[in-house]
Formats: sequence, C-alpha cells, structure tokens
Amino acid sequence: MNKFKIMNKSLSIVVNLFIYVIAILVVILTWRFLPDVHLLWKILMADVIGTIVVFIFSMIFNNSSMYDPYWSVQPFVIAAFLAWPIQDLGILGMIVLIMVLLYGIRLTLNFYRGWPGMSNEDWRYRNFRSGFPTLYWPISFLGIHLFPTIMVFLACMSLLQIYQGPGLELNVWFIAGLGTMILAVGLAYIADDQMKKFRNKEENKGKLMREGLWKYSRHPNYLGEILTWWGLFFFSLSAGYDQWWMIVGPLTVTLMFVGISIPLLEKRELKRRPEYAGYKKEVGMLLPLKF
Repeated sequence: MNKFKIMNKSLSIVVNLFIYVIAILVVILTWRFLPDVHLLWKILMADVIGTIVVFIFSMIFNNSSMYDPYWSVQPFVIAAFLAWPIQDLGILGMIVLIMVLLYGIRLTLNFYRGWPGMSNEDWRYRNFRSGFPTLYWPISFLGIHLFPTIMVFLACMSLLQIYQGPGLELNVWFIAGLGTMILAVGLAYIADDQMKKFRNKEENKGKLMREGLWKYSRHPNYLGEILTWWGLFFFSLSAGYDQWWMIVGPLTVTLMFVGISIPLLEKRELKRRPEYAGYKKEVGMLLPLKF
C-alpha cells in the first residue's frame, strides 16, 4: 500500500511543486560541472538530470504522476535559461517568452485542477504496473519520464534559434508564430474547460462528450498542444532559415500524438464506451475534417 495516498489534494500539490523547485535547483547547481560541449547537448544533459531528480521522487512516493507537470514546466525553464544572458531581449523576445510562460501556466494549472492528489496515478501508468510489475520502474524511467523529456527537448530546439540565433524579426513568420500560439493556448484551454464542466454534471456521468469543440474534433485539446510547437517553430523561422532542420521538433511531437498517445486513449475509450466507434467515424481526430 502507498502510504502517501492519504495526502489530500492541497498537500499533494505543495509536495509536487517542491519537487520541481528541487529539480530546477539541482540543474542550476550542476550546470557548471557539465562538459563544455555545444549548448544544445548541454541543455539536453541538464534536462536529463532534472528528469532523474523527478524520477527519484516518483519512486519515493511510488507515483509516476509526479512527472506529469514536467512536460509543461520544461519549456519555460529552457526558454528562460536561453534568454537570461541576453542584455537586450527586445519586445519580440519578450513576446515569445510570455507565450511559452502562458502555455506552461495553462497546462500546469489544468493538471493540478484535475489531479486528485497522491491517491491518483495516471491510468496508463497503472496499466504498466499491472502488466509489468517487476519491470515497472525501468519502464517508468524510460517510457514515462525520459521519453517525454526528449520529445519536449526536441520541440524546444526552436528556442535555441530564437534566443541564440541572428535575432528575431517582425515578419510574416513571427506573426504566424504568434497567431498559432495564441490559437493553440486558447483552443486547449477552451477544450479542457468544456470537458471538465461536462464531467462535473451528474447527468453526464458515463456519457460521451460531443459538445462545444468536441463536436468538431475528437481531441481539440491535443490539437492545441500540437499547434503550440508549430507556433514555436514559426517563431524560429522569423530569425532565419539556417536552422530549418529544427522542424524535427514539432514534427516528432505531432507524430507522437497521432501515432501513440491518441490511439492508446481511443483504444481505452472504445472499450469503455461502445458509442465511441460511431463518434470516431463521424468526427475527425484533430481537424473538423474526415479523410
């Protein structure tokens, strides 16, 4: 039995926040001791160190959901670290930083809003526990902790061009990046809020959500998430095309959601709600289109 499950929600959130403060402090303290390599690799090493710190606490509290906020905390920490040495960040650099911060705040608050506390662990992690009891923690480290860290790191490579490149310019790519990120954050917020309000109504218990944005997209929240990383990439293009290969970041995240996260979730939904099969036929996965 997990003795920490008796923690209430408020205390669980405080503990989780404290874990991230420790992780960030450890990364800051160990930065100077990392090898003198390309900044991109150095950031990846620091990122992995932070992941290991959170993983240790996941084992201590016997709950891999300790890691869940890492996805939303990681981008702003990387952005702030890259922006910190710049004496004159400029209005464009500040706009990007603010958008990354808004993304992180929204997603983190959404997690805490729906997380019951230490008494709860993501259903996907529980499936791993029951399916691979002896190998759970190696799977947890590699699949639940390290893999998402690398995914977000790849998506955040655009930040290197944004803050360490030739400089942002107010051009069509910057406007596209800003518009895409505003749309992404707004879309994800509205979708998650609609879902929460739907689930909070007693008469909707066990029912399939087909209202609001969910009437036109099976996963409007994930669409917002994916658009975030494309927006960041568009921002980077406003600083020049020499690092165009960084498209691998948003492309990888898109493929992860379309090829892994969404199919896994929908497989579960089909088992729980037979009517989901009809919903799947009628409504597009992300866009309000059927191919």
